[in-house]
Amino acid sequence: MHRWPWQPLRLFVLGLILAFSGLSDVAAAVKNPQTYVHAGPADVDTLDHAIAYDGVSGLVIANIYETLIDFEGIHLDRFLPLLATAVPTVRNGLISPDGRTYTFPIRQGVRFHDGTPMTTEDVAYSLRRFLLIGGPPVPLLLEPILGLYHVADQQGRLAFTFAELQRAVRVQGQNVVVTLKEPFGAFLSIVAGWSFVVSRRWARANGDWDGTAATMARYADAQKESTAFFARANGTGPFKLERWDRSDQQIALARHDAYWRPPARLARVVLQTVPEAATRVLMLKAGDADAISLSRRELPLVEDAPGIRVVDDLPDPAFMPAVLWFVMDVETAGSPYVGSGRLDGNGIPANFFADVHVRRGFGFAFDFQTFIADAFRGKAIAARGMFTPGMMGYRPRQEYFTFDREKATAEFKAAWGGAVWERGFRLTVVHGAGNTAREVGARILKDGIESLNPRFKVDIHSLISSTFLGALARHRIPVFLSGFVADYPDPHNFAFNFLHSQSMRIQRYQTPADVDRLIIDALRELDPRKRESLYVEVNRKYFELAPSIAMVTGVSFRVQRDWVRGWYWNPIRFDRFYDIWKG
Repeated sequence: MHRWPWQPLRLFVLGLILAFSGLSDVAAAVKNPQTYVHAGPADVDTLDHAIAYDGVSGLVIANIYETLIDFEGIHLDRFLPLLATAVPTVRNGLISPDGRTYTFPIRQGVRFHDGTPMTTEDVAYSLRRFLLIGGPPVPLLLEPILGLYHVADQQGRLAFTFAELQRAVRVQGQNVVVTLKEPFGAFLSIVAGWSFVVSRRWARANGDWDGTAATMARYADAQKESTAFFARANGTGPFKLERWDRSDQQIALARHDAYWRPPARLARVVLQTVPEAATRVLMLKAGDADAISLSRRELPLVEDAPGIRVVDDLPDPAFMPAVLWFVMDVETAGSPYVGSGRLDGNGIPANFFADVHVRRGFGFAFDFQTFIADAFRGKAIAARGMFTPGMMGYRPRQEYFTFDREKATAEFKAAWGGAVWERGFRLTVVHGAGNTAREVGARILKDGIESLNPRFKVDIHSLISSTFLGALARHRIPVFLSGFVADYPDPHNFAFNFLHSQSMRIQRYQTPADVDRLIIDALRELDPRKRESLYVEVNRKYFELAPSIAMVTGVSFRVQRDWVRGWYWNPIRFDRFYDIWKG
């Protein structure tokens, strides 16, 4: 019997409960019944699905564009056809016996938002463009399809040819056939999350890649704001872009009435960036927002409020709400987060975190239990490495960081030959604006480190999402707090992103070659028991090397008006507004 990386049974039972939880009588008249408003602290970074790698951008994209297949409701291991008319399996002949070739029959009669028909060529173009553009999510498909991790090598040369793209993704009648470099067991999960289809004709008309070999190099590793899809959109999904007001930080979506399925019940969806939690709560209570994002620390603001439903204890194996990430080679010139830029007590050098003892010192200086109590009201679990409970490789007794001043002191005394302890340092920990849990975590980290040595100084700074991502891309931030959401339900997604050297461009970390090989060996292993043991070893290496510090795992929750209907929980999938209505 196949063992899935995550057990779906509890999700199934919970999903049934949530699916019908909206059927009770509402306490108040529904406000703006045709418009759904979500308010959260983060802003949209880009509308280009080949570049977007943040939650808010992903949420918008997943409702404008569609993938070939989708997860079946609450399930992580079952799929439904979407823009493809069948889910490939070995049994139906759409997956080859060697596990390398996947055939997707493409749905006919689908139209883009501009009224033009979607073709099989559009699907092939979309997959090839995703592989070419080179944004943060691109390795998700680049790795299984071409066996690569980056579009360009260190010298900026394209890592593949147009002929290789055509061989890997080809049109065969009304089918798109994808041939993988090696068998990749999680491939369908990746397709369900990342195979968004765009219009080749629209892209070409608006100055994006035309799909030919002649212009391929010009669009490889594209800059965020240079693509046609950065601030405009033309998908096949149930909603189309009405307006993106970047000054007001608001996105409005309008129903796509010519959608290939019955049109959505909602006429409009508005996503509003509201940094202040108190303001978001007031919007929800007044009925001006239908759902809001809050940290667990802020839940008392809405608990027991009339007309508001808090759906709690949602198992979330896909999410780590807090991870401390280190950058090993910071661009100190012009960075306000490194002080003097030297190890002189008033700053840090560019390679401060290249010393593993510094990183491990930070890990042992963090008070995990206080963080859980203060930021999550006790509803979180101290991490035991990179994997979440219930996933292959997770061990509740795995040796990992705990709050230990003696160990932290020993690590800092060993850092940089004793110079860190003798001279001290000053740096800034950065987190996303509006996330109070991570703000609390940064303050706990500051207290823990500064309590060890009066020469240690830690400042804290918050940035709105788009500014935060831009500073990270320029390597200006030495250490930052953010979360991690799995892109697909398999331990390789965690192992690759947390430890493999090919995922470390932001952190500029070079994983030892034997550890990189270990991660790939675990990916390729077909025996579940052997694969499990390999991931246990990967997790041990993560603790030893500490390129980042996974802090907590736990449960999620949802805050919405009780007139919201149709919402259900899938931890790997963005909300689909097509399923939601108000009544």
